[in-house]
Amino acid sequence: MRVLLDTDVVLDYLLEREPFAQTAGRLFALNVQGVFDGYISSITPINVFYIGRKFLERDQLRQALKDLLLTMRVCPITHAVLSQAFALPLTDYEDAVQCAAAMASNLDVIVTRNLKDYKNATLPVFSPADFFNQLTSPKE
Repeated sequence: MRVLLDTDVVLDYLLEREPFAQTAGRLFALNVQGVFDGYISSITPINVFYIGRKFLERDQLRQALKDLLLTMRVCPITHAVLSQAFALPLTDYEDAVQCAAAMASNLDVIVTRNLKDYKNATLPVFSPADFFNQLTSPKE
């Protein structure tokens, strides 16, 4: 399964934001174990750096982003993705870009805590806890 982890999930993991860090950490561990193929959009490291610099020292944040890029695949954001995002029925453009990037990369689902803004997404969208539960629940 090919999964886009939205920026909020990445921030929860890297900045150890409670009460979300544990679930985000388990998702990252499952990605590293190969349970699913984890992706971020190419805008995520930029957003993480911008937000994270308020919480982490520059060198610590840069290392965290380097480590992130070793474990995650990246969905490119092209002119076509940016244009397609305007056609999606999402109110927030940044979320629409994330969704369009996931679609262009043929991903299966998006995992985010921002379910409200993704309610009209064209891909299935799960909260981190719901996705984790789906992955770990026994299959019938």
